[in-house]
Amino acid sequence: MAKAYVAGGCFWGIEDAFRKLPGVSDAISGYANGKVPNPTYEQVCTGSTDHAETVEITYDPKVVNYADIIQVFWKLHDPTQWNRQGPDFGTQYRSAIFYITAEEAEIAALSKTALDESAVLAKPAVTLIEPLDRFYPAEDYHQRYFEKRGIKH
Repeated sequence: MAKAYVAGGCFWGIEDAFRKLPGVSDAISGYANGKVPNPTYEQVCTGSTDHAETVEITYDPKVVNYADIIQVFWKLHDPTQWNRQGPDFGTQYRSAIFYITAEEAEIAALSKTALDESAVLAKPAVTLIEPLDRFYPAEDYHQRYFEKRGIKH
């Protein structure tokens, strides 16, 4: 099994979508990078901790590969919005891909370039591609948020 980390605004929808992707065994909402250890949702919402609402995706690379994960990620949010998605705004809602290996960094960068060159988007993607420093799972009430509330996504 392998892991991927993506941030595309509020983590609830991203987590829910990846849970349904064949080859994904788990998706966990949480907070990546930032400067406060073990942050709470309330702390992250202030925008002062530098964390991004992020989803940790556990997947089987024999079924779905990292490039596939990134392709799905582009479709789940608007990567042209700086520090926001829909009505949610602030640095915690930034679009980002947090890589673990140099190979992941290269795949993400090539994918972003291909997306920009495809002219599918009206503007260039502003998605940050940076190394994962730390990931902290969010509080239990954020996990499987849509599923627990019967929200179809």
